[in-house]
Amino acid sequence: MRVLGIHGSPRVGGNSDTLLSAALAGAEEAGAEIKRINVSGLRISGCTECNDCYALGECSITDDDMGQIYDALEWADRIIFASPIFFMGLPSQAKALIDRCQRYWALKHVLGEEFPRPEGAPARFGIFIGVGATRGKKLFDGVILTMKYFFDAISMKPVEDLYVLIRGIDEKGEISTNAEALRSARESGGKLAAMD
Repeated sequence: MRVLGIHGSPRVGGNSDTLLSAALAGAEEAGAEIKRINVSGLRISGCTECNDCYALGECSITDDDMGQIYDALEWADRIIFASPIFFMGLPSQAKALIDRCQRYWALKHVLGEEFPRPEGAPARFGIFIGVGATRGKKLFDGVILTMKYFFDAISMKPVEDLYVLIRGIDEKGEISTNAEALRSARESGGKLAAMD
C-alpha cells in the first residue's frame, strides 16, 4: 500500500505538519510505503483556465513543479491531505495544487478516460486533516466540499469517518500538547493504510 502525504501549509513545522507526520507514522506502522509532499517548498502556478486539458487531458503549464505532484498522485493508493484553514478554506498554495488537477477532471468527465493507474491497482481512498484557530461550527464546511471534489477528480473515495478536524489551535507547535489529536491522526493514518 502506497500512502502519499500532502502538507498544504505555507508554514513548515506547524500544527498541520505535526499531525500529518503522526498520520504517516500510523500508515507506516500498518505496513504502508509512504511519500510526502510539502507544497511550501514547491513552485505551483495557478490554473489559467485555458482549457487545453479538455482536448489533451494534460496541463499545458510545464515550467513549474506540478509535474512531480502529478507523478506522486498517480503513484498513490491512499492520500492524507493536511492543511490549516485560511478564511474557511485552504491556503493558496494548497488550492493551486488542487486547481491544477483540473486536467484529471477533464480526463474523466470530458474525454471519458480513467485516472492513470496500473492494471490491478487497489481502490483509492483519501482523508483530510484540518486545523483551525477558531471554534466555529461551520469552520470546515468549505474545505470538506473542496476535498470531496478534489478526491473525485483524482478517482479517490473520501473517507470522512477518518478525517481529523481540530478547532481552537493557532500558535505554531501548539498541537504537540494535544495528545488526543495526535493519537487520532496516527490512528486515522493506520486505518487508511489498512483499508481494502
